[in-house]
Amino acid sequence: MPDRTVFQTREWLQFVQATQKATPVVAALRDGNDTVGYFTGLVVRKFGIKVLGSPFPGWTTSYMGFNLRPGVSRRESLAALPEFAFGQLGCMHFEFMDRQCTTEDYRALGWEYRMIGTFEVDLTSDEKVIFHRMSQKSCRWAVGKAAKSGVVIAEAPPEGFAEDYHAMLLDVFAKQGLVPTYDLERVRQLIRHLHPTGRLLLLRARSPDGTPIATGIFPALGTTMTFWGGASWRQYQKLQPNEALIWHAMRYWKERGVEIFDMCGAPEYKRKYGGRRIVIPWARLSRFRIFSLARRAAAKAFWYRWKLLGYLRNRGNESALTDGHAEGAAAHESGAPDKTAGQDQ
Repeated sequence: MPDRTVFQTREWLQFVQATQKATPVVAALRDGNDTVGYFTGLVVRKFGIKVLGSPFPGWTTSYMGFNLRPGVSRRESLAALPEFAFGQLGCMHFEFMDRQCTTEDYRALGWEYRMIGTFEVDLTSDEKVIFHRMSQKSCRWAVGKAAKSGVVIAEAPPEGFAEDYHAMLLDVFAKQGLVPTYDLERVRQLIRHLHPTGRLLLLRARSPDGTPIATGIFPALGTTMTFWGGASWRQYQKLQPNEALIWHAMRYWKERGVEIFDMCGAPEYKRKYGGRRIVIPWARLSRFRIFSLARRAAAKAFWYRWKLLGYLRNRGNESALTDGHAEGAAAHESGAPDKTAGQDQ
């Protein structure tokens, strides 16, 4: 189906299954005897309670939801989901993010939702046009500086890549007094399951003397590529490897028919790549309100625990730290307390 995402593929489900101890769920959506679409998600247990995620925060996974045939109503499809989640699957709570669903759909059904921002870059134009849409001062200049400095960017083999990437990521978060929200094994599992499919681009930037200085991970399927994560060492920032690495990934996937670059997050600095900012609702529904309240409390607890772990791990080590650059990482991953719209208000 043309609206299928890389996050709905068998291999991505296997990746989440391996890292979250989750059970994949792929269900047919029927209108009478006709199959009009499919739903993709995974069931996981949280504090002994069955939860359906499509996706769920913490999975480093973006849009899942439905794949529907032309003309099939997404709102009507959503209306059929609670009976499936609470009845057939026996879940007490589910979360749902579909690129095509709107706030009006969720309001009409009485679901809660929060807004998730991202930048999307149009890759359908000529390469020169795409390049000139990027900021001259903070992006195009950096790409040129990297080339003049002798930075070499190339597709990287999977062996040893996870270790390089995560070492840089640890250093970046340490400088901010934080720790990454996922461990090295998460990166290894992603590469193990996705790289053999050809849907996962691993890029490494090297300094003129061959030292690895930046890394990036870019999944893609069909017409869309995404920015799963990137990190680099601060001592090589003057070589400007990060913008050049992302520009390399954009050209790589464009040559293979990709039309949209979802940057998976909307911090203001991502505007420089020439994309437009969009917001997508991430919805949730609980069988009983107590589970909705518990979900919010758990999100707050995660946020404060994450901050505390970062403080404890980095206390007293400030002089040994180096800074870097980290972005992407399915930026829909925030563990911060929700800013919720919908029936809460």
